Amino acid sequence: MYNDNPTLEGVVKVIKEERQGEVFFKESAQGLTSSDSKHFYIESYGCQMNFSDSEIVASILAGAGYQPTRNLEESDLILINTCSIREKAEDTVRKRLKIFNQIKTRKPGTLIGVLGCMAERLKAKLIDQEKLVDLVVGPDAYRDLPKLLIGAEEGEKGINVFLSREETYADISPLRLGSNGVSAFISIMRGCDNMCSFCVVPFTRGRERSRNAYSVVAEATDLYQKGYREITLLGQNVDSYKWENPETKEVVNFAQLLEMTAHVHPDLRIRFSTSHPKDITDEVLHTMAKYENICKYIHLPVQSGNSRILQLMNRTYDREWYKERVDAIYRILPDCAISSDIIAGFCSETESEHQDTLSMIEYAGYSMSYMFFYSERPGTLAAKKYPDDIPLKVKKSRLAEIIELQSKVSLRKNKADIGRTFKVLIEGDSKKSDQDFKGRNSQNKMIIFPKKGSYQPGDYVMVKVHDATSATLKGSIVD
Repeated sequence: MYNDNPTLEGVVKVIKEERQGEVFFKESAQGLTSSDSKHFYIESYGCQMNFSDSEIVASILAGAGYQPTRNLEESDLILINTCSIREKAEDTVRKRLKIFNQIKTRKPGTLIGVLGCMAERLKAKLIDQEKLVDLVVGPDAYRDLPKLLIGAEEGEKGINVFLSREETYADISPLRLGSNGVSAFISIMRGCDNMCSFCVVPFTRGRERSRNAYSVVAEATDLYQKGYREITLLGQNVDSYKWENPETKEVVNFAQLLEMTAHVHPDLRIRFSTSHPKDITDEVLHTMAKYENICKYIHLPVQSGNSRILQLMNRTYDREWYKERVDAIYRILPDCAISSDIIAGFCSETESEHQDTLSMIEYAGYSMSYMFFYSERPGTLAAKKYPDDIPLKVKKSRLAEIIELQSKVSLRKNKADIGRTFKVLIEGDSKKSDQDFKGRNSQNKMIIFPKKGSYQPGDYVMVKVHDATSATLKGSIVD
């Protein structure tokens, strides 16, 4: 089931920009081209799930006779996989679509399509009102792409944003566009049943459904056999993973899935994202402690450190619950690193409530955080019920304080690692020098170290840390 097409080799250019504390990723499909086939170019914005979806789309397009290209000008099909979580992300997409349409003017016949969350949210508006695209395809309709493309080539406008209660793409082998040959994503579930008041995901990705556990293990096994040494299990809320075998009625929860994937091979590292504080159980934590190859790192978004704001956000936990989960993580996994998502300036947030968020950063000791100021999204519960009443100047000021404190905490946590030795998976050359390797330890911390001996990407090495910044550890290989 998991055989990549050997004629398709792709790499992905990933650009990371930080603007006012927002971390933004862009992914562009690049790859080998062939003169006798059509070519597609794809960019992905937003979360890791979008990156994973782009690899599914690439596989579907490969079956329809398309190959990836790095050259926009030679593209027969230009796709942009979108994010709707913040207004800035949607603005960025619209700017890119205008650039794509300039290419279409120079090369008539080029098709332009919008995929993902923004496609689902705006639907026909992108085609009929803004007239920027030929195709609009939601996250559950990617199998329909070949048929929609045939119609678009004949001048029809293609749209399918149907949200499914069953679709998991479990039978599709993703084309690893962004592959470094070491790390890969595996989507284990789709959709979300958590109705956080600020979030559009339940409306753009539909209801939660879990993938066949044995298909996840099969994909992990295939990746290991192809030389990959790290997988990340993806879901909007992985802790709520629950799959029932229709034949045996056996139920597999997330802790059990973790254990199943850990058994694939001791040299295959397992990561996962994202966890929800209301659902992460001691069973998951004990499973992590049991297996060395399950990484000791948990992304546990808090969003706010204040109980009243958490209630307005409909996060279904309060400050004390979150602190208890942090305590449990450090009790069961003393070496675990925790990261978070934080929103500054949510509706009606007071200064003292903002201070609660700052104190939570200190309490949890986050290794890093993704930090944003609140961006009202149309159609969400917050947009319907709560005035967006915090002035932008105040939002930015509070965000700046959050960023400053997180930077200090990250530096303190990283400096505590000086003198320690970690098992590091080599990912490739450092961005700054081809004389250095980069790799991550179990705690998901990036470590830079000089090359030594015959080590290659995909190898594990022991690295002793001798220096640290707020973002990176520096060290050297020890025998």
